[in-house]
Amino acid sequence: MTYFTGEYVHQLDAKNRIRIPAKLRKGLGEGFYFAYGPNHSITVYTKEKMEQILEQLGATKISDIQAQNRVRMFSRTCVQVEEDNQGRIVLSAEFRRHALIEKDDKDLVICGMVNRLEIWNKKIYDGIIAEAENNFDEGFSQLDI
Repeated sequence: MTYFTGEYVHQLDAKNRIRIPAKLRKGLGEGFYFAYGPNHSITVYTKEKMEQILEQLGATKISDIQAQNRVRMFSRTCVQVEEDNQGRIVLSAEFRRHALIEKDDKDLVICGMVNRLEIWNKKIYDGIIAEAENNFDEGFSQLDI
């Protein structure tokens, strides 16, 4: 199993393309997915992890309307992405809108999250990290490790 860790700053190019760092890209394998993530992030899943998630979500009772709405809100954003011949991926307007990436926002952070990656607008990420660092010891004490 591949584990994703670390933090990488990259830039969105003029054609709204991003390159996943080679160190992380190798672990993603073929046919990886983007989906909306929490706090305006974009989550990147391996094909295998996405299949596990979708199988679990597919078991949701059709009669549970609230659960179906949650499944719909997630699954509608899952997109298998393709790289161009230079290893770049276009961030669609929908993903940029979700991640609050404005026209002049070019700095992005790619963050390893053990079994997935997250892509962030650097300004938003920096704010979340600053808040978390202020409470690092408290948060660390709550990790079950």
